[in-house]
Amino acid sequence: CSVEADIYLVKGELLVGHDFRDLKPRRTLQKLYLDPLRQRVRKGGGRVYRDGPVFQLLIDFKIAGKDTYGELRKVLSDYDEMLCGIRDGRYDERAVQIVISGDRPKDAILADPTRRVGIDGRLADLESELSEHDLPLISDRWSSHFQWRGDGEIPAAERMRLQEIVRRAHESGRRVRFWATPEKEAVWQVLRDEGVDHLNTDRLDQMRAFLLGSKSKREPDA
Repeated sequence: CSVEADIYLVKGELLVGHDFRDLKPRRTLQKLYLDPLRQRVRKGGGRVYRDGPVFQLLIDFKIAGKDTYGELRKVLSDYDEMLCGIRDGRYDERAVQIVISGDRPKDAILADPTRRVGIDGRLADLESELSEHDLPLISDRWSSHFQWRGDGEIPAAERMRLQEIVRRAHESGRRVRFWATPEKEAVWQVLRDEGVDHLNTDRLDQMRAFLLGSKSKREPDA
């Protein structure tokens, strides 16, 4: 229930692509993500997955965060019916929660009285005073904090550090994600066992097979 889109602001259009050379005029955020999500929400009884949880759309601003947010804000007004956000000082939960990562214009977002996005935090934000709605996610690069790459057992000290990160984030109502994790099932299993909320991968088929065959130690037996 989470996908990530990398976007660039090009001549007033929000184009999707990991690198600038990948951009094409027809590959807009609206066509590739927002329109299909709205269609699913309308068919799914108000959810992306019928009776499912809130769906996260993580949008990575590759450059020009403040200008990109200004354009995104206008675009999102057309999708208000499905978006979580702050309206009249109150948080409304709807089908899709948008979280801004990358070049995050924090001040511009927080100054917006009607905001349909949250901010992707870093481990340094674990003690942030922002609400869980304004800062719903804590993300960071795996290799910046952990040496283990999935070979053998994770060292006890690193497992304890991971547990502490998850505990502190969850106590504040925030979810946890690591990017650039080794694409190994041993790593995914440890992350799942320790309550990391989002497993980051580009290998969707492998991840699907893993999730179908894996059971977290935190889950009760059927």
